Amino acid sequence: RSSYSCCYFVLPCCFFDFHGKYSRRQSKKTQYREYLDFVAQVGFVCGFHVEEDCLRIPSTKRVSFIGKSRTYPPAEHALIDKQITEFINSRQTCAVATCDRRVGFKHEDHCGGLCEEAGSEPPEDDAETAGTIWMPGFQPREKVEQIRNCASLPRDFVDEVVLNVANLLLNAAPQKSCSDMQDGNMNTWNQGESLSLREVAEHLNKETLKKLKNEYGGLQTLLKNNHQVFEVLNGRVHIRDWRKEKPPSKTKPEVKRRLSAEAFKTRLCWFFIHHPDGCSLPSEACPYAHGTEELR
Repeated sequence: RSSYSCCYFVLPCCFFDFHGKYSRRQSKKTQYREYLDFVAQVGFVCGFHVEEDCLRIPSTKRVSFIGKSRTYPPAEHALIDKQITEFINSRQTCAVATCDRRVGFKHEDHCGGLCEEAGSEPPEDDAETAGTIWMPGFQPREKVEQIRNCASLPRDFVDEVVLNVANLLLNAAPQKSCSDMQDGNMNTWNQGESLSLREVAEHLNKETLKKLKNEYGGLQTLLKNNHQVFEVLNGRVHIRDWRKEKPPSKTKPEVKRRLSAEAFKTRLCWFFIHHPDGCSLPSEACPYAHGTEELR
């Protein structure tokens, strides 16, 4: 609708109409196929030759639609725009009326015209604002989408939570150490105890929990983001032991193996700085820097 010369590509995924969740109307089709036909219908009503394609992506929903050319000359743009307005109003009628009666559509080559009952005029307010508002109550997404995956939290706050949780795990039980033999000498490194996410949350103050509650996934997301320090499995939090991490696959091409082995260290090792036993790995084996002199 933006201009006669525009083209479009759409990859339908979630089943939504203009005003809410898409309501099924044809039991003989799968929900996905029926929704694809609806999206194609929108393109046709907007005056496009709608082409369908299947993307080579690892997804069960990979059917896309492309609109590259119009079905009408530029002179008929105003007429088609009126048709689009009527179509949107008819879809709103379907959404608002909880409809024991289902509104039927004519389907011909994905083209379906307008609502069969769309003889009634839209309310006056709707008609007056049709040029500026698509439909009453429509709330577009903000231009700048708020990031709520804990990535925008202050660094000092994240560091404090990480340190508090790590100390909690280290002190949760009598010194529970992991032992291994290196060069014939017994080397002990305290891996601490594992606790459930609920148990960890119970030990955090209310102000911290309040901040985390505003983020998607809350405490669990923050701990998973800090995968250098923590491992979250089946709802339980563990301190990560880097000695148990799988070495790089030997099936990688030689060039990639060589590049990963020569990778620069751009972050300091948390364990080297904060763990009472230091890092469980020697400097040359640790993917993180043991001191600022190793940073690149």
